[in-house]
Amino acid sequence: MDKFIIEGGRKLYGSVKTQSAKNSVLPLFAASILTDKRVVIREAPAISDVACMAQILRELGAEVHFRGDDVVIESANACCHEISSALTKELRSSVFMLGSLLTRFRRAVIAYPGGCDIGLRPIDLHLNALKRLGVNIRERDGFIHCSCDKLRGADILLDFPSVGATENILLAAVMAEGTTTLSGAAKEPEIADLQNFLNAMGAKIKGAGTDLIEIEGVKELGGVTFKPMKDRIEAGTFLLACAACGGEIEVEGVKSENIGLLLHKLRENGCKIHSKNDKIRLESSGRLHCNRRIETMPFPGFPTDLQAQATALNCICEGCSLVVENLFETRFKYVPELQKMGADIEVKGRNAFVRGVKELRGATITAGDLRGGAALVIAALGAEGVSEVVDLSHIDRGYSDLQGKFKALGAQIKRVRI
Repeated sequence: MDKFIIEGGRKLYGSVKTQSAKNSVLPLFAASILTDKRVVIREAPAISDVACMAQILRELGAEVHFRGDDVVIESANACCHEISSALTKELRSSVFMLGSLLTRFRRAVIAYPGGCDIGLRPIDLHLNALKRLGVNIRERDGFIHCSCDKLRGADILLDFPSVGATENILLAAVMAEGTTTLSGAAKEPEIADLQNFLNAMGAKIKGAGTDLIEIEGVKELGGVTFKPMKDRIEAGTFLLACAACGGEIEVEGVKSENIGLLLHKLRENGCKIHSKNDKIRLESSGRLHCNRRIETMPFPGFPTDLQAQATALNCICEGCSLVVENLFETRFKYVPELQKMGADIEVKGRNAFVRGVKELRGATITAGDLRGGAALVIAALGAEGVSEVVDLSHIDRGYSDLQGKFKALGAQIKRVRI
């Protein structure tokens, strides 16, 4: 087990390049099984979730090779339709394999997916949509057994704009017989990235990024070399860290419209923000005002994946803030760790009431999930004294060389083995 040792109170200066988006790359891995031709994913981030997804593909019989920052996937010899419970329990995104396996093999067996412990995250929307496409589903002993004679296009309406369900439907319908119309789709930019990837393979999909997507089934898909979009959540994490610490940084590789509401909230805090093309520059005095209200919503609303980091910032701002988490019912599990540092937060159900304090104090804190762990790093960087952030396994799921990037901005942070 590793930990970060962080000496807080230092302002951040410089520039940082954003990695490819975790939430885009993982569905692209799942989509690679749809063809027996070579797939190359450029600049894949060196994170543990990518390594786990690569191992899932290998267990299915695909060949996966890492060549520098690129991943080369050869699925011609893939023959297995079952994913081991050990891997699915490690990775929530393994659920994307359902649509891909059904398209490739007409069968799929998968354990209920795991990942961070931030709530129930039921996959009923996924399963109900697959049934509309002609899939028979049985649930037994913690496994989902899916089969079909063929996949047929259908009209599907999602009761909630689930990102995962939307992407799974694309993967299941891309080679279905006929046309699938998906209403109530999630509009996250990562879905548009998946559409672009599939269309480059020969798919006929339009409308991703809106709530209405049309998928005309094709008979086969070819190979592709594809460079994914950059990670708007990583970019937001660095911007929030600079806001908390003070200083001036430039984040390169993210479009401002992909994190528009975050930028609005940072301006509300008192930060100065300038954006041009794919670069965002932020200046912070280090003593800001609380956001009156932050409420997570599906895109283009405030991202749930930045809620914890924004809460950490508001802990050391002047005034009070109400943080409302609408997507995951237990996403405030990081709060007791912030309280160890002197944060004044009261959680009631899906609401967190934050009263800003003058400063946080260094402490030994444990990262219990991916984004909560990033929030603790931000808190430690902005705190007085030395903090130890213990158990980096969750942080490693989504951030590549986090300590190296913060060190390049002037932070005092090092990673050590316990």
